[in-house]
Amino acid sequence: MTEMTEMTNRAEMRIVSLLPSATEILFALGLGEQVAAVTHECDYPPAAARKPHITKSLLRPDMTSGEIDAAVQSQLSADAHSLYAIDRALLARIAPDLIVTQQLCEVCAVAYDEVLDAVRALPRRPEVLNLEPSTLADVFADVHCVGAAADRQDTAGQVVAELEARVARVREIVSGVAARPVVAFLEWIDPLFCGGHWNPELVRLAGGIDPLGREHQPSERITWEAVREARPEVMVISCCGFSAERARQDLPILEALPGYADLPCARDGRVHVVDGAAYFSRPGPRLVDSLELLARLIHPELF
Repeated sequence: MTEMTEMTNRAEMRIVSLLPSATEILFALGLGEQVAAVTHECDYPPAAARKPHITKSLLRPDMTSGEIDAAVQSQLSADAHSLYAIDRALLARIAPDLIVTQQLCEVCAVAYDEVLDAVRALPRRPEVLNLEPSTLADVFADVHCVGAAADRQDTAGQVVAELEARVARVREIVSGVAARPVVAFLEWIDPLFCGGHWNPELVRLAGGIDPLGREHQPSERITWEAVREARPEVMVISCCGFSAERARQDLPILEALPGYADLPCARDGRVHVVDGAAYFSRPGPRLVDSLELLARLIHPELF
């Protein structure tokens, strides 16, 4: 194959994204035209929402947070593998060259085993790129990986350099703070889940202390007593996959818990509900936007 033919083939590459974060990475690398299909949750950038949807959720849209959690636990304990379905007929019609997926969380996207099973049924096997970030550095590495798979190495380097410069700016500003507030970062309200993976790291980088989450480890269920004992000065509610508006619907559940009104964050009006679906739940370029947002919430006097 000549170099010119290889370049032409790369330009005509058909890509399927099975992650909203991967979709954002692909568009950031200038690969929007090559993206042939995305998930039903891919809504950023706006052009991504106009792409064909190759997945659907198996959960009812009217379910409460408690019902969603129960369904998730039931599905996972039954080894049902996935809460989402992939359109195999559409996948066959697209005949992708590259599929970007994940094996990190079966609650967040089509299960990796199901993706591989769908790929085995295709006449021609595409490259399957598995992203499993647990840290901010992992996210930047994923940008490089996607860039390498789609021959956008130089662009990937530029994107990562710009993101790293923004992170460095936040770290520089908070480096001299005299006090680091205690932050309760919650990824779910009913039941309560602490922040996981990159989110406790973001709290630290933004100049806060998260006594509930574990850096680079999965989010886990926590007790209300643990939250009360932490005496958070700031509370950030970022329900996984929820918009801020949807997360606010669950706020009365939290406010009804014993001792909520006595928490420093509640007394001082520093309980913040943010858009988890757009930011903190998506390990893509906008995770740096999440860091900057978090820094403003924790240190409004500096940002």
